[in-house]
Amino acid sequence: MKSQNKYRKFQLQQKNIEALEKENSRFKRVYSEYENMSNELWNLENSNGEPVPDDFINAMVLQASYLEDEIEDWLLQFNDKKTEIKH
Repeated sequence: MKSQNKYRKFQLQQKNIEALEKENSRFKRVYSEYENMSNELWNLENSNGEPVPDDFINAMVLQASYLEDEIEDWLLQFNDKKTEIKH
């Protein structure tokens, strides 16, 4: 049984992500890179193929965490903007 991809952090915010992707091409590019990296990390950690050096995986995890931080900032700003509009 395959474990769930722990890198799929933003699944609950899919609607906001889709809206941001439509209005901001940089966000779309960053999120796409994050998804690709998350999938690749999950595949590397769950494959039975050639072992991958830990420093390579750690570097990918670090890069993914930078992308996560950037995505979180965008989502916070987007949610703040939506809250302001509702008032």
